[in-house]
Amino acid sequence: MTPTLGAILAVGAFALAPAPILGLQAAGNADPSGQAQGTPIDVERAPRPTAQISRIAEAMVVDGQLDEAGWSGATPLTGFVQSRPDAGMPASERTIVRFTYDDDTIYLGAICFDSDPSRLVVSSLKQDFSSGSSDVLGITLDTYLDRRNGFMFLVNPQGALKDVQIFDDSRSEDQEWEGPIRVATVVHDSGWTVEMAIPLSTLRFAPKEGEQIWGLQVMRRIRRRGEDAFWAPLDRRNQIHKMSKAGTLHGLRDIEPGRNLRVKPYALLDNARGVGLSTEDRGTNGDFGVDVKFGVTPGLALDLTYRTDFAQIEVDREQVNLTRFPLFFPEKRDFFVENSGTFAFGDQSERSYRTGVSLRDLTLFHSRRIGLRGSGEPIPIVGGGRLTGRAGGFELGLLNMQTESVDGTPGENFTVLRARRSLGSSDMGAILINREATGADVDGHPGFNRSYGIDANIRPHRSLLIAPYLAVTSSPNADGNEVAARMWVGWRDRTWDASALFRHIGDAFNPTVGFVRRRDIRQSYATVGVHPSPGMRAIQEVNPYLELDHITDLDARLVTRRRTAGFDVTFVDGGRLGLKYDDRFELLDLPFNVATGRVIPVGAYEFQEGSLSYSASPGRAVSGSVAVSAGDFFSGSKTTLSGSVLWRPSYHFALDVSASHNDISLPDGAFSADVVGARAEYGFSTKLFASAFVQYNAAADQWVTNVRLNYLHSPLSDLFLVYTERRDSAAGESIERVLTAKLSKSIGF
Repeated sequence: MTPTLGAILAVGAFALAPAPILGLQAAGNADPSGQAQGTPIDVERAPRPTAQISRIAEAMVVDGQLDEAGWSGATPLTGFVQSRPDAGMPASERTIVRFTYDDDTIYLGAICFDSDPSRLVVSSLKQDFSSGSSDVLGITLDTYLDRRNGFMFLVNPQGALKDVQIFDDSRSEDQEWEGPIRVATVVHDSGWTVEMAIPLSTLRFAPKEGEQIWGLQVMRRIRRRGEDAFWAPLDRRNQIHKMSKAGTLHGLRDIEPGRNLRVKPYALLDNARGVGLSTEDRGTNGDFGVDVKFGVTPGLALDLTYRTDFAQIEVDREQVNLTRFPLFFPEKRDFFVENSGTFAFGDQSERSYRTGVSLRDLTLFHSRRIGLRGSGEPIPIVGGGRLTGRAGGFELGLLNMQTESVDGTPGENFTVLRARRSLGSSDMGAILINREATGADVDGHPGFNRSYGIDANIRPHRSLLIAPYLAVTSSPNADGNEVAARMWVGWRDRTWDASALFRHIGDAFNPTVGFVRRRDIRQSYATVGVHPSPGMRAIQEVNPYLELDHITDLDARLVTRRRTAGFDVTFVDGGRLGLKYDDRFELLDLPFNVATGRVIPVGAYEFQEGSLSYSASPGRAVSGSVAVSAGDFFSGSKTTLSGSVLWRPSYHFALDVSASHNDISLPDGAFSADVVGARAEYGFSTKLFASAFVQYNAAADQWVTNVRLNYLHSPLSDLFLVYTERRDSAAGESIERVLTAKLSKSIGF
């Protein structure tokens, strides 16, 4: 984009304005090669900086030019410090950021100087782009100053925006959260500029007389150098949403969050065909619905939905199951993904820690249980609501949804209540989940399932985290142990990574609105590793580690044992290399089928497997990953080769091809299990996008195709055209084929 004369002059004036020292900052400059010069600081002990925001009388014009008079009086933020590749060193390029505000809006203006703007890396124009593969300017705002939660906004040099709500001090995030944010950027000979307007009605905060003080972090990413630099210094293991490490923003006075009422009706028309559909589901159908978002209080937001539909959501990624446990499919529906961090409970993994478990092992609330069968087929949702936010010192979440009766299955009501209380750097919480039939089941009695849980995150030291939980389920005619409990302790500093886990999952523990991979177990897990930086120019850090996983049933019989030795290398450019060796034991009391119907018989099995993986820097025009593993597989052997290639010739177009091939040999014969997929995306602008996703699952011998066109015709308002087909390759016929048009319009009041 060619800058105007006004933009060039504005950049000069913006840059020459005085920049006072804000807290302890590293001193130094970049040489012509981009190598930072100066003395490193200790990012762990550096005081948190403060920033001042200026009030203006007239609204800014968001055009990326930074030529309004209001910017000249705003205090600049400078002195960014690297977290990687050289933690504590000054950033290799200058960044100057200013904040202003009026009665309705917070404005950000920034100059990201660059000695070679022709080498700026931009991966995509789409909303919620992959920020790890692009140059970025980002901010996070902790509007309650609780040092745990906040809002994050990331912008790339071509004006694509990623807006995210963050929870629990970087533990979880909600990428489906969106606000009517206005952004404009300009690329020029000195680098690039950003101008952003964030409506106060988009943010939640507690109105009060006098001054508001918020948490603030600002980040600059220079992708070609693998560099992240922060205004409030961070170690390389932390990210921009680590709010306990953020600075503070002062100067906000006499502001109100506003009414924050938005109504979003939609209309839908689809045509469905295919041998897998019932007669009543075929043909052309129309539908309508509405979503409402309302700020009940400055801290609580209410979301209501009627005749909810998710026709625009991309299809699930195909998987091959080579285990005896159920597969976990992630939630993609935007109503449920939004604010999902509020309701998270279970085996949450911890950033920068190796935990041995994740929510794919146990989560008490998995929203895919609402409105979807196990096969992924939708069940109509009549409507529902969600209340989330803060009140009385608590973080609260309340969800209630009602589904229709379908094919003799009664309608069901789902209720989830979650509360969490911060206690300094720690927190405690509780959850209640109820699933109840609103009609009679086959026995003529209403069915129900309830789950209860309490959990905590205790941080007695900045490197030590303790995360226990206790959960209980209740169902009619349940027989057995309905309790799940965990104690996890982790230590992570700049060098050491160690954790230990004990879990108990009862044989009758059955959260039917959650997901449990294994029951009837007691698991003990421990790991230790180191993360030194070897001082080599191309290598960020190396990570040798050991893991031991020991699982018995409730009768104390060993059923699984895994001993792992691994060695990971992280390169400065973002690439990763991994080596791993597993020594495993499995005891099977029941046979199970794998992939194409082969049977693994009852017995005790010991087997070993080695693996090698590499992923290239995501900032390159051609990147990707490859992984190979080989070894024993129960009574036979298995070799797996998987990989992907991502080609980005420009920020308009991307092509991603992935494949997984498994060669398995068992006493009753050999077979292969393959999945191939390809995704193409084209961004015409930051408002119009097209994508196509094609997959082939050899085990099912099916092709799955999903083609989408999305036009953001106004803020938070979309037009979708979606084509989805599932085809039986052997029979040469379409199992399901649906063409959908969906129009929504967000109206603010």
